[in-house]
Amino acid sequence: MMWIKQVFLGLIGLASGAAISAGVFSFIISIGVVPRIIGKSRTAADIIAYENAVILGGVAGNLLSLFPIQAPLGIWLIVAFGLSAGVFTGCLAVALAEILNTFPIMFRRFGIKEGLSWLLFFMALGKALGALYFYAHHMQQM
Repeated sequence: MMWIKQVFLGLIGLASGAAISAGVFSFIISIGVVPRIIGKSRTAADIIAYENAVILGGVAGNLLSLFPIQAPLGIWLIVAFGLSAGVFTGCLAVALAEILNTFPIMFRRFGIKEGLSWLLFFMALGKALGALYFYAHHMQQM
């Protein structure tokens, strides 16, 4: 009798996880992060590789969040992963802001007409430095 409850809860968890991941992936696709990266890098011929990377990244992220796997990969791979995750998160944030027209409205309200690229650069730099500070000082306490 107890195993029926466990199987039922497992199926509910699996279905819920599939629904959430489908929502996240459709959100990423709908705001155009992956197509924008493909367009900027001029690598449209490798679209299958991008699709596979997104799927494998989602699956790997789910597995790593469920099962605490420890692998001695070295500091440089951790740095490369952090940099890649940060770039993707930044692209996601900028794409979402563009969809919502946040920056054009903000620039128009503040009367900013020149130096927009520098302003965006320093906003991104501040975000990156803040994240680096957080990870350097607060992750050791966890």
